[in-house]
Amino acid sequence: METRRISRLDRDVSAVGLGCWQLGADWGSVDENEALAVLHGAADAGVTFFDTADVYGDGRSERLVGRFRAQRDDDVFVATKMGRRLDQVPENYVAANFDAWTERSARNLGVDTLDLVQLHCPPAEVYSSDAVYDALDSLVERGRVRAYGVSVETCEEALTALKRPNVASVQIILNCLRHKPLERVLPAAIAAGAGIIVRVPLASGLLSGRYTTNTTFSADDHRNFNRDGAAFDVGETFSGVPYEVGLQAVERLRSLVPDGLTLAQFALRWILDQRGVSVVIPGARNPEQARANTAAASIPPLSAEAQDGVREVYDELIRPLVHDRW
Repeated sequence: METRRISRLDRDVSAVGLGCWQLGADWGSVDENEALAVLHGAADAGVTFFDTADVYGDGRSERLVGRFRAQRDDDVFVATKMGRRLDQVPENYVAANFDAWTERSARNLGVDTLDLVQLHCPPAEVYSSDAVYDALDSLVERGRVRAYGVSVETCEEALTALKRPNVASVQIILNCLRHKPLERVLPAAIAAGAGIIVRVPLASGLLSGRYTTNTTFSADDHRNFNRDGAAFDVGETFSGVPYEVGLQAVERLRSLVPDGLTLAQFALRWILDQRGVSVVIPGARNPEQARANTAAASIPPLSAEAQDGVREVYDELIRPLVHDRW
């Protein structure tokens, strides 16, 4: 597994990590044995970076990751997120809540000190609050967390956070159907020495190439209940791209995939080829998917023709719909 350095974390992480949202909730049911098998399968394939959140299954994902971590002797780095278990108002992003949230996450994960805690897509005003960063710095100073970062919806939020000297990482959506972070966010992260954690890399599964107009999703799957943003930001579901347009883009992208690769591996390799990306965190429903995802790190960089082809599909089908939104 390729590793990449995050200067502000002062450590290397696997280029492909594992997103653990699906192990907690909102992607259909996953039983505990299946979830642990996914975690171990990813680690066996070289994954060292695992991303979760206190809200995924109201702590279920964190608890599963904690059980898994206790069973491993090798290097496991866990990034969690906080803030979305309460109403999304700036007044809730205060030191007392940060203490309570991180204490709960540490208990769920079975650790004394969290490796990395990220603000979980809070209201935009939070990213520019001096009091918020003072409280986060206090968490580090008191040994509650080793480092902190932010998870954002928009490029402007990312750029605001990256001005702060102790923001170790920015988690943002970037994929073949979401290109805007390439323009300013990744260059700003490189200049700051901050990590870029890429979430929703397969556009909620669209870029796996498995879905059709006849595909259905269960009632407890966000790809069913959040298509119009009823539960949370619509950009988290299919990257905010209308489902039918996403399917058209996928059909165009298939022709760019070299022999021997899946569309998902191609899409992950495209992300890894973007300068400034530290780690990409696809989810997985079974160990086979986890292993297939990690294989993207050993694929040679995509050709210039493939890169141009992805850009052409984006410019023609996707840019007019989403580029100005996030």
